[in-house]
Amino acid sequence: MKRIGLAILLGAAIPACLAAQQGSSSCSAHHSGSHHAGSRQEGVDERGDSVMGFDHTKTIHHFVLTASGGIIEVSANDKDDVTSRDAIRGHLAHIAKMFADGNFDAPMLIHDRVPPGVPEMKRDPKSIRWTYEDTPAGGNVVAVTKNPAELEALHAFLRFQIEDHRTGDSTEVSTP
Repeated sequence: MKRIGLAILLGAAIPACLAAQQGSSSCSAHHSGSHHAGSRQEGVDERGDSVMGFDHTKTIHHFVLTASGGIIEVSANDKDDVTSRDAIRGHLAHIAKMFADGNFDAPMLIHDRVPPGVPEMKRDPKSIRWTYEDTPAGGNVVAVTKNPAELEALHAFLRFQIEDHRTGDSTEVSTP
């Protein structure tokens, strides 16, 4: 099954492609979703690879809902694939910082729409703590909140990721 993780940008991809979406560069055709020969899901995969900076077919992505928030996990399929592992780590460290700052542009670029929960999470970005941690084959972003409204928004966001990326992960809150 194809799997793709949360949309994360490396380097200057967000500013370049945001400008492209406003019609100033050739990125607009690639990210618009309208020029993909395949399905919407193929468009999500293609935009995701471009935005994240690594190949979704060489990695595995999971989204876990927890009682206090959630976890975004990404790992290289091959333990010896240090190129994917390092790209994952850079991508997830960057996404943790972006999300902590209330910047959810990356998921919007990949999904070609605003994912559920994003407007609510942007209202009070400091009410969710986003942290990054290395894992042996990649990394995790851990989100924690004590705010019930933010928790509901975060869970809606993660459920959307599970569905749109076809990860097969549970949409129920995991129990320790």
